[in-house]
Amino acid sequence: MGRLPGAVLFACNLNRVRSPMAAGLMTRLFGTRVFVDSCGLRLDGDSLADPFAVAVMDELGVDLAGHRSKTFDDLEDESFDTVVSLSPEAHHRAGELARRRAVDLEYWPTHDPTLATGARDAVLDAYRAVRDGLEARIIRRFGQTRTFGG
Repeated sequence: MGRLPGAVLFACNLNRVRSPMAAGLMTRLFGTRVFVDSCGLRLDGDSLADPFAVAVMDELGVDLAGHRSKTFDDLEDESFDTVVSLSPEAHHRAGELARRRAVDLEYWPTHDPTLATGARDAVLDAYRAVRDGLEARIIRRFGQTRTFGG
């Protein structure tokens, strides 16, 4: 477990599933104590969050319905203390960002749930597994939030 950084960027391939889920979870856990953003390598024509990602995050009270995908090039600010890449391709691009400034670069290999097949419930379970894995990793890395008196 490390100190809580001031700004964290989560990155994946399309910024429609993994990185918005991670950013939503980080915000849910730490609120405004840390600036959180997400991005991807490229856009695929649909800038909205994946509907299954929206559904499983809604189960935790995290609203991704308003999420709009963006790329590294679309970031308004690159002043992140920590960049967490969730796919090998994003890790490569994040390394380019890290070369230009002092930033902690981390790679958390995360399965792409869009590859899941089968019935709707099976696909949702794949998305839940990714969501829950990301939440556990965030807590392990950044700590558990404290509540008043807790």
